Amino acid sequence: MSSVATNDKLFPAKRVRSQRQDVWTIVNEGAAKSPIQPIVNMGQGFFGYNPPRFVIDAAQSALERVDCNQYAPTRGRPRLKKAIADAYSPFFSRDINPETEVTVTTGANEGCLCAFMAFLEPGDEVILFEPFFDQYISNIEMAGGVIRYVPLQPPKDGDTRTSSAAEWAIDMEALERTMNPKTKMIVLNTPHNPVGKVFSKSELQVIGDLCVKHSVLILSDEVYDRLYYVPFIRIGSLSPEIAQLTLTVGSAGKAFYATGWRVGWLIGPENLIKYVAAAHTRICYSSVSPLQEAAAVGFEKAAELGFWEESKKEMKGKVDKFTEVFDELGLPYTEPEGGYFVLVNMSKVKLPTNYIFPPFVAERPRDFQLSWFLIMELGVAAIPPTEFYTEGNAHLAQNYLRFAICKDDDVLEKAKERLRGLKKYM
Repeated sequence: MSSVATNDKLFPAKRVRSQRQDVWTIVNEGAAKSPIQPIVNMGQGFFGYNPPRFVIDAAQSALERVDCNQYAPTRGRPRLKKAIADAYSPFFSRDINPETEVTVTTGANEGCLCAFMAFLEPGDEVILFEPFFDQYISNIEMAGGVIRYVPLQPPKDGDTRTSSAAEWAIDMEALERTMNPKTKMIVLNTPHNPVGKVFSKSELQVIGDLCVKHSVLILSDEVYDRLYYVPFIRIGSLSPEIAQLTLTVGSAGKAFYATGWRVGWLIGPENLIKYVAAAHTRICYSSVSPLQEAAAVGFEKAAELGFWEESKKEMKGKVDKFTEVFDELGLPYTEPEGGYFVLVNMSKVKLPTNYIFPPFVAERPRDFQLSWFLIMELGVAAIPPTEFYTEGNAHLAQNYLRFAICKDDDVLEKAKERLRGLKKYM
């Protein structure tokens, strides 16, 4: 054993100590080792194409300006805060104050971390719905929070029938039973990753009313809010009482096909936003200045150029185009109501009995083996969604794989061509 390992002063903190391989490492390393190259990457949710021209032009223009190349104000550039307030005020049926009710963050992920750091004391409890965005876990635990889980229940016949994401349901009685005096916050994600569920108004009303009843903060992660294919309601718009408890998270990366820009924001009442902004100041002080300016221009021009409607139409077309192959194969899937992920049920796929998986795959649930098999035998990368579950509820998703369809059409066609190779394993 090395001297580093035996020196307590050099021993890492518990929050970063785990060396278990995460799903991203497994899938990416598997993709690099696959005998079928180039791999068709339908795994991580980054776009396979550039932002719209008017946003790229705005970024290039901002890089020529001295002020845009220096520190942005910690709460964000004034133009972006105003653009966000102007864009979102109609959704909340009130005027959002850009100076006191908006704060810009280094991506939505850092925005969530700021919210947890702002309000969680060690031992405070946070409710997450399973499946969850995996970054929530580390963010909450780094703030000292304790997580309580409530699973979305998939349709019982999801292994035999294609169904709507709306059918993934919350047991509202179980949700209320999970709430207790230690419950400080609940995290909502709509449109949902990876299910694609857009929470209905009635579901949001029950959740919101429970939070009012128990004085629980709501962190509403709405980063896919510009990609919805059914009516989309924001929980913060339902009532003044719910609004006073709600922090809404947004993302320019998701809105404008620019996940590498890391520009996010939170909207909420002044008495909540000021503490999120204080946490942000201590975590990274300010966020990327020129890309904030570009995002502001994006918001100013998107509606008049018809970008929002076109992006929804284009992404829904990609969903429909990609899922044709599963209709051909007779593999049921969850039809997303929003976002750009498709969950496909692979129960009918029979993995060869003597197929050799590496130990770090063999010890994980069946979806990890399905993912590895597709990478190695078909050259298609997809994400096993049990990574987004606790061990006790992983069985709910062990036959599913998550495909990201935010790719060029030729990539989708190549994926479909290769996935047809599953027929001989069914």
